[in-house]
Amino acid sequence: MHVDLLFDPFGGRWEDLRDAAVLAEESGFDGLWLYDHLAGSVHRAPHVLECWTILSALAATVRNVTIGSLVLNVANRDPGTLAVMAATLQHVSGGRLLLGVGAGGGTGTPYAAEQLALGRPVPGDAARRANVAAAITTLREVWTGATGGASGFLRPSPPPPVIVGAFGPKMAELAGRLGDGINAPAGHRLARLLDVAREARTATGRDPASFLVTASGSPDDPRLAELGVHRVITLVRPPYVETVGHLARLVERR
Repeated sequence: MHVDLLFDPFGGRWEDLRDAAVLAEESGFDGLWLYDHLAGSVHRAPHVLECWTILSALAATVRNVTIGSLVLNVANRDPGTLAVMAATLQHVSGGRLLLGVGAGGGTGTPYAAEQLALGRPVPGDAARRANVAAAITTLREVWTGATGGASGFLRPSPPPPVIVGAFGPKMAELAGRLGDGINAPAGHRLARLLDVAREARTATGRDPASFLVTASGSPDDPRLAELGVHRVITLVRPPYVETVGHLARLVERR
């Protein structure tokens, strides 16, 4: 099971995050991920670093680890433009991108505020799920190189796996039906969510064994390997360098 790190971008500084990413690679961690948010105030922070900009900078800074978004709110970027962005980052990173996508927070969450502040509607759960499904379809259409009467779109080689964030069974089903993998919290519902996703994948005729399972949690959780988790993703908050060093020592003692 790979051990990845998720950098919390709220209140962070690029210089500190960069140094921590270099230390993470030197310490043997397998991947680096970022949240996708726009307004620091949704976590009571003075600012937040933008996900895709930082991932692009990391792709040029660390050369051997996977990079990923956990997860991109599909409302934040036009899906067609995101397809070209992802193809470009896959090219820049040498094929190391895991493209996490999700539905974003609903009206009852703090995250609605950053959408409303920028003039975007925050629809209900069903509409946001439909937006994720439509975005995945658009990504794959654009990645063929030609769509809608235009051609010459950059074709990623290989296409980055699309990892769908799922907190409940409906998004888990979508992940299995349309995605290449799933991210879910490593809590008591994880086993059920994975069952739903794998069943949905099997129903499409695709091999469930090739479905990439990532879980947000601790590398010390013994259940994760038993559930077939491929990558455990552990949160790192500022101060990044100190936290990465602490986690590296813990992983070495496992």
